[in-house]
Amino acid sequence: MTLQVGDIVEGKVTGIKPFGAFVSLPEGKNGLVHISEVSYEYVQDLAAVLSEGQDVKVKVLSIAPDGKIALSIKRTQPAPPRGANAKAGGARPGGHSGQPPRQGGRAPKREAPPRVWQPKPAQPQGNLSFEDMMARYKSQSEEKIADLKRVTENRRGGYSRRRG
Repeated sequence: MTLQVGDIVEGKVTGIKPFGAFVSLPEGKNGLVHISEVSYEYVQDLAAVLSEGQDVKVKVLSIAPDGKIALSIKRTQPAPPRGANAKAGGARPGGHSGQPPRQGGRAPKREAPPRVWQPKPAQPQGNLSFEDMMARYKSQSEEKIADLKRVTENRRGGYSRRRG
């Protein structure tokens, strides 16, 4: 039986590093479970979740031409419903846990929909000559370049700071 992408197999944890865990697979092969593929929950310390010699069920995510095998433990389990972490009080470190802010803490963020860039509505063109269309294109592009220049110079501290 050769391993293929998508296979779910049993393995044994042979080593734990800060970035992931090495797992011994059937046929004497080894693979790596990245720390982000261990659990659907946030994992700070991998040694708190896994231990060497532990039997685990893993899914083969990819097999590189050089023989490296990427594995996942969390994809062998059903995904938790969305929003379950916030309702259960399991917020990420530094995140909002649903409790009122402490004295001196920040106020909770507003629940506003994300802002999405919308292009300006196209103006009716009518029957414009080629020269009129080119003149319009040139003025629009010059406006865009001026806006871009203004934004980048504000980030850098302006023209006067670069001269000194």
